Amino acid sequence: MATEPTRSIEEIIAEDGRYSLEAVQFLREGLDFTVTKLHPDITDESGRRHVSGAQLCEGLRQLALEHWGLLATSVLARWHVHSTRDFGEIVFLLIEHDYLQKQPEDCIEDFDNIYDFGQAFSHDFEASWDKD
Repeated sequence: MATEPTRSIEEIIAEDGRYSLEAVQFLREGLDFTVTKLHPDITDESGRRHVSGAQLCEGLRQLALEHWGLLATSVLARWHVHSTRDFGEIVFLLIEHDYLQKQPEDCIEDFDNIYDFGQAFSHDFEASWDKD
């Protein structure tokens, strides 16, 4: 049974101090985007809707490009997000405060070096949902 968060995201972000509220909001939007792309047939909240760190990073990459195009790196940098590890740090901060859940095999290292931001947000980057 999942535990309910006891503090607001705003409080958690203010105390943590590493990332902006916009970065967290973008990550949550990106998680919804990624789950919808990878599990379009699961509409029931109780259904397994887990995505890997690499899959989430790819979904965030695609969503950032949709929102900001080639300015994505600049927008994310303004929010102190410079690498896929930063996405993982936000995910695990939300897990720690009961806003997200993880599988036993999930770890922060799942977000290490998935792609280089300078390359990933350029015209000629090739990515795949199949990375795990």
